[in-house]
Amino acid sequence: MNADVIAAGITGRSLASIDDFSNVELSCVLSGAADVGAGMERYGDVCRGKIMASLFFEPSTRTRLSFETAMLRLGGQVVSAVDIGATSLAKGETLADMARVVGGYADIIVMRHPWEGAARVVSEHAGVPVINAGDGGHEHPTQTLCDLYTLKKDQGHLEGIRIALWGDLKYGRTVHSLTWALARFGATVVFRPGAGLAAPQYVLSKLATDYGGEVVSGEHLRRDEVEGVLPVDAIYVTPHSPHQLAMLPHMSAQMELDRGVDALYVTRVQKERLRAEGDDGQPLKYPIVNRRLLKTPGFERSVVLHPLPRVDELAREIDSDPRSLYFAQAHQGVPVRMALIALILGRMPAGISCSESPSDDWVPTAHMEYMHDTGVQCPNERCVANQPTERRYLRQRFKLIDSTPPRLRCMYCDHEVEVMAVATSEAYDEPTSRRKYHSPTSRWANAIRRDNLLVFSSIQDAESRGFKPGAKEKVSG
Repeated sequence: MNADVIAAGITGRSLASIDDFSNVELSCVLSGAADVGAGMERYGDVCRGKIMASLFFEPSTRTRLSFETAMLRLGGQVVSAVDIGATSLAKGETLADMARVVGGYADIIVMRHPWEGAARVVSEHAGVPVINAGDGGHEHPTQTLCDLYTLKKDQGHLEGIRIALWGDLKYGRTVHSLTWALARFGATVVFRPGAGLAAPQYVLSKLATDYGGEVVSGEHLRRDEVEGVLPVDAIYVTPHSPHQLAMLPHMSAQMELDRGVDALYVTRVQKERLRAEGDDGQPLKYPIVNRRLLKTPGFERSVVLHPLPRVDELAREIDSDPRSLYFAQAHQGVPVRMALIALILGRMPAGISCSESPSDDWVPTAHMEYMHDTGVQCPNERCVANQPTERRYLRQRFKLIDSTPPRLRCMYCDHEVEVMAVATSEAYDEPTSRRKYHSPTSRWANAIRRDNLLVFSSIQDAESRGFKPGAKEKVSG
């Protein structure tokens, strides 16, 4: 596909999730960033006359300043709000109303917000493109662009990279976006969390459902316990292995692990989110990256990335190691965001090369939207759809994941609902006495047409809507 056609396809688009852009579009942003970095002065007027609204309702240094620097270097202007308490949101204004107002002042909005899924809501109401600069513990797609750019610049490619994600994988939003992006480029991802900070189930579930490959639990891998590095929590192997290994995912995962990793992606403890959960303590056995670790077999050639800020998880003794890329990674946020803004505003100069690769044909998995009202709610209390001000107008929205048992995935924050019972909507045409619900793992569940499938998160919800237990099924074996 022609590079200018790809760039034109990005114009006017929002980036609320890393999955909003295809692989070819991500590659176009990275190529644009390389061009900006090679001659930033050539971009000094491309966004003249354009205004960016910078809305940062959580603390930020690098992301906010790099976005605002990027817009100014492009010749544009910036208006900002950095404190919810100083905005009408503190008066009870909804995100949708704020979006409509700010969208009338600016040509593009960049927003960080503590509610997960907030950027998606704003993008649906602003009338101008919206870039997610972090929504709670959910995603941080532009940090992922910086990460991919840094990795590609160092490694020369993204396909087939082996990377260990290190530290707070539960609340680290940068890790979630990066995990999904890496899977799309054929990476092997090793999860090494601090105690109690493993990657959320919804992140691993989406890996297996939407990107193929195999997530192998650490309990199936060899427990060598090398200098506290192993055991790992899990390893994700993308579907590029020979057929024989694909049939033996545990062996494939162990072989990948034995080869060592190309990169370590380190994260700090997200104490602000631990406090919100009622826990302000430092997790025990939090993994530290230091000089000794980088000499350990499997890590001798690993580069080190970190989204910053760091606390104690990254020893300062390795700052001088040429494999420590985290400060260069932070600096590269400016050209990456310059390219992204210019592309979205349709101001990127013609002729940017967008490299293609075998993984460039990735498109989001098409899941059916669940359209029935069965009282199901997103289980994530930090989800935007569960906030009192937003519930006035936002309905609960889910994608139906066609698996056994079926699952519902929140369209705002990606958390999944555990399904306890299923029925068919055709039963509403039957007398109440004939309305039956069934186990989500039963043969009845598989027989129901997916557009007719009713799901319930509790037996009580099913029975409150007039459904009674279905016929008991024979248990085989």
